[in-house]
Amino acid sequence: MSGAAAAAPSQRPNILFIMADQFRFDCLGVNGNSIVRTPNLDRLAAQSANFSNAFVQAPVCVPSRISFFTGRYPHSHRNRVNYTPCDPRETLLQKRLQDAGYRTGSVGKLHLSPPTAAHARSTGFDQVQLDDGISRTDAYSDYVVWRKANDPKAAISYNAAVKNPRSGENPFRAEIDYRYTPTAWAGERTREMLREFTSSGKPFFLYSSFFKPHAPHTVPAPYDSMYSDADIPLPRQVTLEQIRALPKPVQALILRGRPEYAMDRRRLLWTYRSYYAGVSMVDHEVGLILDELERSGAAQNTIVVFSTDHGDQLLEHGLEGKNLFFEASVHIPLLVKFPGRARAAKYQELVETVDLLPTLLDFAGVPIPANCQGRSLAQLLGGGGWSPREAVFAENIIPEVITGGGGIDMPYVPGQGVGGIRHPDSKMVRTSRWKLNYYPGNGGELYDLANDPGEYSNLYADQAHAEVAHELLQRILDWMITADETEQIAPRWLI
Repeated sequence: MSGAAAAAPSQRPNILFIMADQFRFDCLGVNGNSIVRTPNLDRLAAQSANFSNAFVQAPVCVPSRISFFTGRYPHSHRNRVNYTPCDPRETLLQKRLQDAGYRTGSVGKLHLSPPTAAHARSTGFDQVQLDDGISRTDAYSDYVVWRKANDPKAAISYNAAVKNPRSGENPFRAEIDYRYTPTAWAGERTREMLREFTSSGKPFFLYSSFFKPHAPHTVPAPYDSMYSDADIPLPRQVTLEQIRALPKPVQALILRGRPEYAMDRRRLLWTYRSYYAGVSMVDHEVGLILDELERSGAAQNTIVVFSTDHGDQLLEHGLEGKNLFFEASVHIPLLVKFPGRARAAKYQELVETVDLLPTLLDFAGVPIPANCQGRSLAQLLGGGGWSPREAVFAENIIPEVITGGGGIDMPYVPGQGVGGIRHPDSKMVRTSRWKLNYYPGNGGELYDLANDPGEYSNLYADQAHAEVAHELLQRILDWMITADETEQIAPRWLI
């Protein structure tokens, strides 16, 4: 696979990649949500290619992000669970751009391991402002250092909620002020780096990564009350019996630790209201970043990408968080704006997040590496011919390997697997109509998305759909065999 002819650095476009964490596809106004307030992302979407069928390659942070930054599937780049080092043989997007003459910078949640600025720079970032958003990485957080020096309430955890909220108020209201939150900090640091980069005269790659709307769902004023009167539709309540009917790996994930499937519906409504507030916080900062880009005069030659590493179940199918192959976890927003090169429209084609790296390199005139497994979307976005995918794929360790404590530990035990699941490595294939989730040794799930978009009727054991299940299993097998084909076949005879 090769990209466009190499371009001189001065002719290359800038790239601004904004990522939110755990951001659902259906939580953008432009994607059909009439309750959530996302005016700035909607404004960006109106100027962008807005992909209606974009899917992550893993519904968990680190493997998904590494797929974004390598253009390769998790079973190929081998980064399968959170807080594990990336294979040093992998070259990430920022390094490829740095080598092509770009200034490179990262702000916010990078989620590399080890979580240090020195390691981040070794992967190709010239400048780094880190904050991974959880207490175990606070020792490496530039945000934590800044907050200790500036916030009068610095002794209070940045995730702390008010104690004893009054009846009818948001129980997730944050103790700290908005301007001292990780969200506000990441936005301001992004704008500062953007001002520096746009004045340098060199093309730049700036990665701005927000922790929100990821849990915990604490949100400060005025966002805590933004949706206080919103009657947000809640997911169908599921029973333990219904969970027990799912494949064993899915059961183990939903029921690990302290299961939430029976959460009080009033508390769940506030969870949704606070999640929406987190979305609106990110939207606010995105608007300020886009305004700064316009002021700089660099907007016309800047590719702007907005996306996320995965979605959030928000108690759909009894699970908070992600890690499963349900649409709420794997179906994501993806916006790509490039004036004059990316036609602004809604695109229905099936795309994968491994497609972003080759697309950006293609637009930048940087060669696409031979081991890239994604496909450049540049021709599609330019209005040219493009052969659509018939299917997209994802994979994950289900139940997830957990090593961070908190009462939910399910570490991998040789010979026993994870949580008693001998082979926890699971695979998904999705076409425009069908989805098959396969759990080796534990059966699977087959959903007819056209007639069951909520994924409640598992047809895997239904003999009437045996042929469909077999054909989709064949697709998974073919994908696993051929994904690394460019690495397995010698480029030339060696004798």
